[in-house]
Amino acid sequence: MNSLADIAAALQGYDPKALSADTVGRFLHAMVTTPEQTEEVGVFDALGRVLAQDVISPLSVPPHDNSAMDGYAFSGDQLRNDTELTLTSVATVMAGKAWRGEVKGGQCVRIMTGAIMPDGLDTVAPQEFCQVQGMQVTIPKGVLKPGDNRRLLGEDLMQGQAALKRGQILGPASLGLIASLGLAKIRVFVRVKVAYFSTGDEILSLGQAPREGAVYDSNRYTVFGLLQRLGCEVIDMGVVRDQPEELEAAFIQAAVKADAIITSGGVSVGEADHTKAMMKKLGDVAFWRIAMRPGRPMAVGRLDRARLPQPAKGQAILFGLPGNPVAVMVTFLAFVRPALLRMMGALSEPIPLLQAQSVQKLRKKPGRTEYQRGKVSRAENGTLQVSAIGNQGSGVLSSMVQANGLIVLHHEQGDINPGDTVDVMMFDGLI
Repeated sequence: MNSLADIAAALQGYDPKALSADTVGRFLHAMVTTPEQTEEVGVFDALGRVLAQDVISPLSVPPHDNSAMDGYAFSGDQLRNDTELTLTSVATVMAGKAWRGEVKGGQCVRIMTGAIMPDGLDTVAPQEFCQVQGMQVTIPKGVLKPGDNRRLLGEDLMQGQAALKRGQILGPASLGLIASLGLAKIRVFVRVKVAYFSTGDEILSLGQAPREGAVYDSNRYTVFGLLQRLGCEVIDMGVVRDQPEELEAAFIQAAVKADAIITSGGVSVGEADHTKAMMKKLGDVAFWRIAMRPGRPMAVGRLDRARLPQPAKGQAILFGLPGNPVAVMVTFLAFVRPALLRMMGALSEPIPLLQAQSVQKLRKKPGRTEYQRGKVSRAENGTLQVSAIGNQGSGVLSSMVQANGLIVLHHEQGDINPGDTVDVMMFDGLI
C-alpha cells in the first residue's frame, strides 16, 4: 500500500497549501481501496446495499410470450390496412394458466393481461378498440400491426444474462428485478462502518445548558444524516474535548471499531490544538488547504491499527473536516461521499450536475472552486434557472435548508453574468 507521500508524488501539481478540488478527488480515489468482505442478505434487507457479484438471471423474464393487455389474441397475418377484421371468439385465456386449444383462421381468443399467448397467435387487439356482438369481434382497420401488444419471451432478461452488475447500489427497482428472478437472497458487500465525532471545548451537546462562548453541536447530526442516506453503518462518538488524552482515546476507539473516521473541527492550518498531533501520532496524515469555498482546511489519512495500545491488523481511513457546518456538508458531498462509495464497493461516478441559467451576477475569483447555495426553479419559457439564496457564510446552516442545490463554480471560472449557464449539484437524494 502506497504512503500518502507516494500518492502525492504521483499527482501532477500537488501542493498541500493550494490544492484544487479535482486534485483532491484524484488523491482520495488513489488512497481508498475497495472492500473484500461480503455477506448474503434477504431481498427486504438489500435496499441501499452494494452488489458484490453480478446477478445472472436463472430464467427468462418473461418466461413466455404473453399479452400486454386485456383484449383479443389472433394471428396478425389476417390484418388488412383497407378493411376491418371480424373474428369469432372461441375461448377465454386467463393469466396464470396455459391454454392448449387450437385457434384457426378467422378465430380469436379473449385474453387477459399477462396470459400466455396460445400457439400460432402473435397479436392482441385491446378490448377498447373492438366492437363485440355475441361471439363476433370486429377490429377497425388501420389501428394494429402484426405483433402489437405482445410481450416476447426474454424481452426483459434472457436466461444466463447479467441482470445486475457488481458494484451497483440496489434501489427499489433492483429489489423488484431480483424478486422477479425468484432469488430470495443476494450477495452484497459488508456495510462500511463510519465513526464520527465533533471536537472542541466550545461545543455543547443537546441537553446541556447554554453558556457564554459555546455553541450547540450541529455537525454530528448533519454527518449522521449524510451517512445514513449513503447506507453506512454509523457510530456516533459524541463531542470530544480538546484534551490530548480524550482525543487519543477517541481516535483509538474509532480506529478499532470503524473502517472510516470523520471528525469536524481542529484541522485549520496553524491552529494550536491537539487534534492534528493525535492524528499524526497514530497514522499517516496529510493536512491541506484546498482552493475552494467554503471548506478550505481538511485533513485526510490512515490511522494504523498496528500503532494502537492493543495492536491489530488494518487501517482506518480518516477524514478531518472543517468546523463550520456548511463547510462540513460541502466537503462531505464533494470529497468524502465519493471516497466512501469506493470503500463500499460501489461503481462510484461523479454526482451528475444539472445546467441552469443564473438569474443574477455571481462574483467569483478564478483559481478556486466555489459551492454557492442555490434555488433551482423553472422559468416561464420552461428553462431551468438558479439563483443564489440566503447568507453564503460557511456557518449559516439555515441557507442550506432553504436551498435545493449547490451552484458549482469551477476552478477556472470567473464572474458569472445573468443568463450565463452554470452547473448545479442538486440535493435531492443526497441530503
